[in-house]
Amino acid sequence: MDEIKKPAEYSAPNGIKILVAEDEDSNFRYVEKLLSKAGYELLRANNGYEAVEYARIYDDIDLILMDIKMPVKNGVEATREIKLFKPHIPIIATTAFAIPGDREVFLKAGCDDYIPKPIKAAALIEIVNKFVSKS
Repeated sequence: MDEIKKPAEYSAPNGIKILVAEDEDSNFRYVEKLLSKAGYELLRANNGYEAVEYARIYDDIDLILMDIKMPVKNGVEATREIKLFKPHIPIIATTAFAIPGDREVFLKAGCDDYIPKPIKAAALIEIVNKFVSKS
């Protein structure tokens, strides 16, 4: 794997930084539109490996939205790794391919909650606000 470089710094008005681990551009753009309007700062990881590396690099990530089905390393594996070194960061699983019992699998892996795709705007804002408070 290539070394992951820390992207240029920027900050959100409310100071809340969310890592969005999502390999699909259209899904990321949708989440970005919703959360940017709400004033959150976003970082994007294109796969589970990048998600783990960004979680290592950044000390100020407040929440992670973790797509479960991603290349290189899936979201369950990435969550397990992140929780080993940053157990305090809330991780919200997202997936379009959920079957009964998946929520329990995601929670057992270390995810703090789950939101199904397609993600509804109100549900996304509600779940993010549940885990982070605006400054």
